[in-house]
Amino acid sequence: MSLDDADATDARFAARIRSAVFWRSGSQIVAQMVSWASTLAVIRLLDPSDYGLFAMTQVILNFMGFLNGYGLVSALVQSETLDSHKLRQAFGIMLLLNGALALLQLAIAPVAADYYEQPMIADLLRVQALIYLATPFIAIPEAVMGRSLDFKRPAVVNLVAAAAAAAMAIGGALAGWGVWTLVFAPLALFWVKGIGYSIATRFLPVPSFNFRGTGAMVAFGASLLGSQLFWIVQSQADIFIAGRVLSPHALGLYAEALFLTQIFVSKFIPPLNEVAFPAYARMQKDPERIAASFCKAVRLLLLVSCPIYFGMAVAAEPLVATLFGEKWLGMAPFVTVLAFAMPFMTLQVMFAPVSNALGRPGVTAQVSMVGAIIMPVAFWIGIRFGAIGLAWAWLLAFPLLTFATVRLAGKPMGLRFRDLGTAILPAILCAAAMALVVAGIDRILPPLAAPVRLGALVSAGGASFAAILFLFARATMDELIGLVVHRTAPA
Repeated sequence: MSLDDADATDARFAARIRSAVFWRSGSQIVAQMVSWASTLAVIRLLDPSDYGLFAMTQVILNFMGFLNGYGLVSALVQSETLDSHKLRQAFGIMLLLNGALALLQLAIAPVAADYYEQPMIADLLRVQALIYLATPFIAIPEAVMGRSLDFKRPAVVNLVAAAAAAAMAIGGALAGWGVWTLVFAPLALFWVKGIGYSIATRFLPVPSFNFRGTGAMVAFGASLLGSQLFWIVQSQADIFIAGRVLSPHALGLYAEALFLTQIFVSKFIPPLNEVAFPAYARMQKDPERIAASFCKAVRLLLLVSCPIYFGMAVAAEPLVATLFGEKWLGMAPFVTVLAFAMPFMTLQVMFAPVSNALGRPGVTAQVSMVGAIIMPVAFWIGIRFGAIGLAWAWLLAFPLLTFATVRLAGKPMGLRFRDLGTAILPAILCAAAMALVVAGIDRILPPLAAPVRLGALVSAGGASFAAILFLFARATMDELIGLVVHRTAPA
């Protein structure tokens, strides 16, 4: 292949990546807007105790869900070839795994209710077991889309599923379903998405239960189980520990503060990682190129996320009052502390697709193992100070986990601390300066209604951040504008 042909191939590949990012993230943004609108409406109708009970069930669902076979999807994406027989085999494995998980959850539901000393937990878990049965119809089509970087067709499915879940949530809240509203809305989301994905990708195969030749696929998926298990321990330890100590009301305040501060990292980073994994996999023979691309991604992503996090921290009170209502004001202190921890989490979760694409899932497992030690210990110490102690555990412990992640996951791609620091500093420094400006303005504002106060602070934050970028990080600002507005790839 000539140099010109190679350049043309790279250009086409870059164009496909950009298209995938915009279609996947674009549909995700619109779907999330629908979801957030319904969520905010429902939050105002339900009580914090409803969210506390729901959070307790999520520990069980997340712990069980790590066995749902999504590791097989990653194996299909990384595979050099993918034929219909492999898809049928993967589909058969997914059906068996998720059917077994549904039965297992039915069996352990009473045990979980006894642990939390909340009898209603058993009934909630029994109904939530239906989620597993939809998983195979979501996961396999996602593998097909991930390999081709084609996210345009299924984008409409995300919107339809989000609308169905929103309708279920609002209808249930208005009908007085209480915590059951939070159970049936995700069920609607999963099943509509599963049916829609299958139709959009024309994935309607007959499952194959002849698993001969699936050894490599199963081995790759199994290698990811360790990291997923450790991740579940790390991410669910706070609710698991606090569920026996805190009241459902206090737990609900903490859980929703964590939800609010994690919106960006949990809703927008995963779709980007879905695109990043196959993109990095195409470059796996050139680690230096991966490291350079990773630093660019970090620089641009933190430039967007850090002002959101820092602004959220300094404007927590009017933000909570405006979005959630006066009865949720007790969660504002949690939001302030947790928001400052989220830039570290955003950076930390960006490493997983790189390690997996390089064929080093063991690195992800090592990182998750470290997290499964650091975070539960921090939560165990923090709960002695009540719910706010859990928030401080995030802020004090997660930077340690992020540092360990950089050391472990950065080495295979030759990532240097100096390069990563250069990518991080513009966002952190500019966002910190913006937060100081916003905090200063907040102190001199007269008494205002919460929405008016929030609007004033958001406007001041946006204007000051843009001015700071223009004065001190003009090149980075131009790069961000070129990517988002003009849709041109970074140099």
